[in-house]
Amino acid sequence: MLSNACQYAIRSVLYLSIHSTHEIKIGVKKVAEELETPQPFLAKLLQQLAKSNLISSVKGPNGGFYLTEKNLENSLWDIVKCIDGGDKFDNCFLGLSLCDDSNPCPVHFIVTPFKDKLLNDFRDKTLAQFTKEIITTRRVLSLKDYNVLEKK
Repeated sequence: MLSNACQYAIRSVLYLSIHSTHEIKIGVKKVAEELETPQPFLAKLLQQLAKSNLISSVKGPNGGFYLTEKNLENSLWDIVKCIDGGDKFDNCFLGLSLCDDSNPCPVHFIVTPFKDKLLNDFRDKTLAQFTKEIITTRRVLSLKDYNVLEKK
Protein backbone atom coordinates (compact mmCIF):
# COMPACT_ATOMS: atom_id res chain seq x y z
CA MET A 1 0.00 0.00 0.00
CA LEU A 2 2.85 2.39 0.81
CA SER A 3 5.83 2.77 -1.49
CA ASN A 4 9.28 1.66 -0.34
CA ALA A 5 10.25 5.32 -0.22
CA CYS A 6 7.38 6.09 2.14
CA GLN A 7 8.20 3.10 4.33
CA TYR A 8 11.84 4.22 4.58
CA ALA A 9 10.74 7.78 5.36
CA ILE A 10 8.37 6.71 8.14
CA ARG A 11 10.92 4.38 9.71
CA SER A 12 13.59 7.10 9.51
CA VAL A 13 11.41 9.75 11.11
CA LEU A 14 10.41 7.38 13.91
CA TYR A 15 14.08 6.46 14.41
CA LEU A 16 14.95 10.15 14.64
CA SER A 17 12.07 10.73 17.05
CA ILE A 18 13.56 8.16 19.42
CA HIS A 19 17.29 8.88 19.07
CA SER A 20 17.69 12.55 18.19
CA THR A 21 17.22 15.85 20.00
CA HIS A 22 18.09 19.45 19.29
CA GLU A 23 21.48 18.70 20.84
CA ILE A 24 21.89 15.23 19.27
CA LYS A 25 21.72 15.29 15.50
CA ILE A 26 22.09 12.11 13.48
CA GLY A 27 23.71 11.83 10.08
CA VAL A 28 22.11 10.01 7.19
CA LYS A 29 24.86 7.39 7.22
CA LYS A 30 23.99 6.36 10.80
CA VAL A 31 20.24 6.26 10.07
CA ALA A 32 20.81 4.19 6.92
CA GLU A 33 23.05 1.74 8.78
CA GLU A 34 20.66 1.35 11.69
CA LEU A 35 17.58 0.86 9.51
CA GLU A 36 19.38 -1.09 6.78
CA THR A 37 18.23 1.24 4.03
CA PRO A 38 20.11 2.52 0.95
CA GLN A 39 22.01 5.65 2.05
CA PRO A 40 21.81 7.74 -1.17
CA PHE A 41 18.09 7.11 -1.49
CA LEU A 42 17.50 7.82 2.19
CA ALA A 43 19.49 11.07 1.93
CA LYS A 44 17.10 12.34 -0.75
CA LEU A 45 14.08 11.35 1.32
CA LEU A 46 15.38 13.08 4.45
CA GLN A 47 16.15 16.22 2.43
CA GLN A 48 12.60 16.17 1.06
CA LEU A 49 11.18 15.77 4.57
CA ALA A 50 13.37 18.63 5.84
CA LYS A 51 12.24 20.92 2.99
CA SER A 52 8.65 20.15 3.98
CA ASN A 53 9.46 21.01 7.62
CA LEU A 54 8.59 17.51 8.82
CA ILE A 55 12.08 17.04 10.24
CA SER A 56 14.86 19.48 11.05
CA SER A 57 18.45 19.51 9.86
CA VAL A 58 21.71 21.35 10.32
CA LYS A 59 24.54 21.31 7.79
CA GLY A 60 28.19 21.06 8.68
CA PRO A 61 30.56 18.87 10.66
CA ASN A 62 28.28 18.74 13.71
CA GLY A 63 25.14 18.63 11.60
CA GLY A 64 22.56 16.01 10.93
CA PHE A 65 18.86 15.39 11.23
CA TYR A 66 16.68 15.69 14.31
CA LEU A 67 13.12 16.36 15.42
CA THR A 68 11.92 19.38 17.33
CA GLU A 69 8.84 19.53 19.53
CA LYS A 70 7.04 21.12 16.58
CA ASN A 71 8.15 18.25 14.27
CA LEU A 72 6.80 15.74 16.80
CA GLU A 73 3.33 17.30 16.44
CA ASN A 74 3.17 16.04 12.84
CA SER A 75 1.48 12.78 11.95
CA LEU A 76 2.42 9.79 9.84
CA TRP A 77 -0.11 11.08 7.33
CA ASP A 78 2.03 14.20 6.86
CA ILE A 79 4.93 11.94 5.87
CA VAL A 80 2.75 9.87 3.53
CA LYS A 81 1.46 13.04 1.82
CA CYS A 82 5.00 14.36 1.42
CA ILE A 83 6.43 11.17 -0.08
CA ASP A 84 3.54 9.32 -1.77
CA GLY A 85 0.89 12.02 -2.14
CA GLY A 86 -2.46 12.62 -0.52
CA ASP A 87 -4.48 10.21 -2.62
CA LYS A 88 -2.68 7.08 -1.42
CA PHE A 89 -5.71 5.67 0.40
CA ASP A 90 -8.17 6.65 -2.34
CA ASN A 91 -6.82 4.09 -4.80
CA CYS A 92 -8.49 0.74 -5.38
CA PHE A 93 -6.85 -2.11 -3.46
CA LEU A 94 -6.86 -4.21 -6.66
CA GLY A 95 -5.58 -1.34 -8.78
CA LEU A 96 -8.77 -0.77 -10.77
CA SER A 97 -9.22 2.73 -12.12
CA LEU A 98 -12.95 2.82 -11.35
CA CYS A 99 -13.74 1.60 -7.86
CA ASP A 100 -16.00 3.28 -5.32
CA ASP A 101 -19.11 2.55 -3.26
CA SER A 102 -21.35 2.71 -6.33
CA ASN A 103 -18.96 0.74 -8.58
CA PRO A 104 -17.07 -1.56 -6.18
CA CYS A 105 -14.33 -4.05 -6.98
CA PRO A 106 -14.71 -7.57 -5.50
CA VAL A 107 -12.89 -6.63 -2.26
CA HIS A 108 -13.99 -2.98 -1.95
CA PHE A 109 -16.30 -3.42 1.06
CA ILE A 110 -13.80 -5.68 2.84
CA VAL A 111 -10.86 -3.31 2.38
CA THR A 112 -12.60 0.06 2.82
CA PRO A 113 -13.09 -0.17 6.63
CA PHE A 114 -9.43 -1.23 7.01
CA LYS A 115 -8.22 1.68 4.84
CA ASP A 116 -10.46 4.14 6.73
CA LYS A 117 -9.15 2.95 10.12
CA LEU A 118 -5.54 3.11 8.93
CA LEU A 119 -6.04 6.57 7.45
CA ASN A 120 -7.64 7.85 10.66
CA ASP A 121 -4.81 6.44 12.79
CA PHE A 122 -2.21 7.94 10.45
CA ARG A 123 -3.94 11.34 10.63
CA ASP A 124 -4.92 11.43 14.29
CA LYS A 125 -1.81 10.18 16.10
CA THR A 126 1.18 12.46 16.40
CA LEU A 127 4.75 11.32 15.96
CA ALA A 128 5.17 11.94 19.69
CA GLN A 129 2.40 9.43 20.41
CA PHE A 130 3.92 6.84 18.08
CA THR A 131 7.33 7.41 19.67
CA LYS A 132 5.97 6.85 23.15
CA GLU A 133 4.30 3.60 22.02
CA ILE A 134 7.49 2.37 20.35
CA ILE A 135 9.54 3.01 23.48
CA THR A 136 7.05 1.50 25.94
CA THR A 137 6.21 -1.57 23.85
CA ARG A 138 9.74 -2.03 22.43
CA ARG A 139 8.42 -2.29 18.87
CA VAL A 140 10.94 -2.93 16.12
CA LEU A 141 12.00 -0.37 13.48
CA SER A 142 14.83 -2.48 12.08
CA LEU A 143 15.60 -6.19 12.06
CA LYS A 144 19.32 -5.41 12.30
CA ASP A 145 19.63 -6.19 16.00
CA TYR A 146 16.48 -8.26 16.33
CA ASN A 147 17.10 -11.67 17.87
CA VAL A 148 14.40 -14.04 16.59
CA LEU A 149 15.30 -16.77 19.08
CA GLU A 150 14.90 -14.36 21.97
CA LYS A 151 11.28 -13.58 21.05
CA LYS A 152 9.89 -17.15 21.38
